[in-house]
Amino acid sequence: MTQSRKARGKGLNRANEPSVLILSSLAGGEKHGYALAQDIEEFAGVTLGPGTLYGAITRLEERGLIQAAAGDDRRRPYRISAAGRQALSVAVRDMRTIADEGAARLGLALASPHPRSGWIS
Repeated sequence: MTQSRKARGKGLNRANEPSVLILSSLAGGEKHGYALAQDIEEFAGVTLGPGTLYGAITRLEERGLIQAAAGDDRRRPYRISAAGRQALSVAVRDMRTIADEGAARLGLALASPHPRSGWIS
């Protein structure tokens, strides 16, 4: 990966990167920590432990990629910011470029009707 891609993605270069998973989840709507963990496990099959999840949330918040929303005393929901949408868009495009190249080199075709439908060999 070129330096420019790393700089553009600001560390959001792996599909299983907690930041990418969290931003992807929040792109579907506001969620608190437990709901984020459940959603991520459902769509990505990745279980984020509390330390990983809340550490990533803190870093995303510090970078302005997510924002805390109003919530009750027990749960603090988060939402993706405009900067977070932009960072996720860059990361997704970069991952798609890599996935397309890998698929082409393996002689695989990506299924197009739905992004979650997987590979066709």
